[in-house]
Amino acid sequence: MKSLYKNLKMEALKKEIFEHDSDVDVTHKINTIELDNWINHLQYVKKELKNLIGLCGKELNQRVEVKTMLQQFQKKDVENDTMLSALQKYMNSRAHIIECEDTQCDMAYITEHESYRRSYLYHLDKYRRLKDEFFSKVQGNLLHISQ
Repeated sequence: MKSLYKNLKMEALKKEIFEHDSDVDVTHKINTIELDNWINHLQYVKKELKNLIGLCGKELNQRVEVKTMLQQFQKKDVENDTMLSALQKYMNSRAHIIECEDTQCDMAYITEHESYRRSYLYHLDKYRRLKDEFFSKVQGNLLHISQ
């Protein structure tokens, strides 16, 4: 139990920003916090996709457009898993940042983070558009049914 507490404390220290931290250290810590948030968000998206896939698979699947939405959600679920896995591997690789001894090494990590940020934001944008499209179709169908 003590080792678990020690590990949690060490993780917190990696993210805590101190007055004496260099600009590069602050950047690495902020990037670590951001990456942790991305992973947590994609884990939530995974749960949300499971619910949306289940919803499409029930009474809504009578309509052709919802069947295609189901396929798109299933594809997005695979893409989300791929992105989540990549970010988790990236998080593990960041443990070596401490070993950086020059600016070139630090910049490699910062550049890599920017690349992951773009990929994450692109993935999220595509997912949100798909979800918006689904809800527009469902609301449209509900309007037609109630009339």
